[in-house]
Amino acid sequence: MGDVSVADFVAHFLRARGVSHVFGVTGGASVHLIHSLDRTPGIEFVPVHHEQTAAMAGDALARVTGGLGAAIATSGPGATNLITGIASSWYDSVPLMCVTGQVATFRLRRGLPVRQSGFQETPIVEIVAPITKYAGQVLDAAQIRHELEKAAWIAQAGRPGPVLVDIPDDIQREKVDPTTLPSFDPGPSVEVASSCGSAARTALRMLAESQRPILIVGSAVRTAGCAKSVLEFAELHGLPICPTWGALDIVPSAHPLFVGTIGTHGGRAGNFAMQNSDLIVSIGARLGFKETGTPLNSWARGARVVVVDIDPGELMKFSHFERDIDLAVQCDAADFVNALLNQCQVGDGGTGRLAPWLGRIAEWKRRYVQAAPRPIADPRLQPQTVNPYALMRGLASVAPPEAVFAVDTGCTIAWMTQAFAFQAGQRLLHAFNNTPMGYAIPAAIGAAFADPLRPVYCLVGDGSLMMNVQDLATIVRQRLPIVILVLNNSGYAMVQQTQDEWLDSHYVATSVAGGLGFPDYGKLADAFGLGFERIATDGDIVGVLSRIKTVDKPALCEVVISSGERVTPQCKFGRPVEDAEPLLPRQEFLSNMIVGALPVSQVDRPPRLR
Repeated sequence: MGDVSVADFVAHFLRARGVSHVFGVTGGASVHLIHSLDRTPGIEFVPVHHEQTAAMAGDALARVTGGLGAAIATSGPGATNLITGIASSWYDSVPLMCVTGQVATFRLRRGLPVRQSGFQETPIVEIVAPITKYAGQVLDAAQIRHELEKAAWIAQAGRPGPVLVDIPDDIQREKVDPTTLPSFDPGPSVEVASSCGSAARTALRMLAESQRPILIVGSAVRTAGCAKSVLEFAELHGLPICPTWGALDIVPSAHPLFVGTIGTHGGRAGNFAMQNSDLIVSIGARLGFKETGTPLNSWARGARVVVVDIDPGELMKFSHFERDIDLAVQCDAADFVNALLNQCQVGDGGTGRLAPWLGRIAEWKRRYVQAAPRPIADPRLQPQTVNPYALMRGLASVAPPEAVFAVDTGCTIAWMTQAFAFQAGQRLLHAFNNTPMGYAIPAAIGAAFADPLRPVYCLVGDGSLMMNVQDLATIVRQRLPIVILVLNNSGYAMVQQTQDEWLDSHYVATSVAGGLGFPDYGKLADAFGLGFERIATDGDIVGVLSRIKTVDKPALCEVVISSGERVTPQCKFGRPVEDAEPLLPRQEFLSNMIVGALPVSQVDRPPRLR
């Protein structure tokens, strides 16, 4: 290979790690890195119009491929613009490698009592340290291989996550001999699951003693590569499955053991099943407050709980929030599931002991089917608009079985997870735990590059669209045949729902009357060179979506939704998740409770920390 520049070494390193596309914005401190990528065969630099897009597109590519995502930014504001995307990868455990350019070493502050020495110098390593698994700066060209190998290994080892390597401009231009560069040695692997087999035996014994078990499946099941094995285990024992949002596409909605979504924005069937269970086995789910509600001691209060997580911190948190768990298993999800399958006897598949429980769940699913027709006119709803739940049902009926859905935050993701019926092979992309506005467009770009043969749908609210609207130009320039559905409800409806509950429905900063402004979406599509469609009523949904999916070019479709549409059900802060709004008639609610309902006087008390 001979002597190469450090910038060239970075490009060859990423290609060797299986990175096919690197997203970024050019700048004075990153230009050498980008030119090296441009002249390296087998890897492509994709220029976008915001570094946030770069990080989020790299994040989505990693989610779809299961490999390493990558993004590049220049120093200063370029590097800081990556932060929201980095945080999304951090909270969702996505292996993303960010490479940032830095001012030349002789311009670095290096301890001087000044805020900045070099122009656009920013201490990005220190800034992102809390939201990365590793962040380091290369001050010696001879350390480039070690730093890159270290970062890549850390990003993908154990619980995955983002990393950042900061490289000063003059270091990028130095020449190195790759054959003499010291490498990174991660050392011997550490076995964290020595008690995995014993824990699996205990869990199986608890399962045998249970009458109302629930299996909660989280996104780490996909990360660990054991999604099929988890389904096999559930089918052997007839275990009802409640996936988190991050695992919703792992379990087909038509699967007989699929119950529904859970948590503060979950469906009634899933929450009644979870809250009335006598045993919860959670594999690869973080079980944040969105899944459990608050206070945490209101969650699954009649159940014994088994939690499997590779991160010990996630296991320790429960007692801090007044909810002890019965079996905490620090273990890779695949190791635990394999231990279960190796030890368990063939169960009854739900035909015997669990049949009454499965029957009760089936009744909840029948009775509380999501997205039922709208009741008698709600004064908030404008006539001749689209029911968002009908939109999700219609999209599910026409979308190909291999489609990828990049979905933005707010009501959009809640409507999708409550009402969309996923088929085997479809993928849901969302920044599930950071949930920033503006994720869907970058994620759709990353997904389109990850697998050009898979249809990509981008579902984005009108507010979220404005966060990354500039990269519609990237979609057009790269000829990515993405179908963009803009859910136009003229404001931030999820926050409006909070204002309904706490602030007498004063929609300050969440509506046009409250100060927001929005474009004409037909003119916007024309300005960027996108095809344009419009869905104005429920009757338009299937016809327009069927037509638009056959067009082999990017297209924007405005979906006209009343500003009065809300996510229903949704749990108000402080209530247990089974008691969601709109509140059921109290007698009906109590008839659904096998476990005792919380007294109303305890419903709104704030959590007390130990």
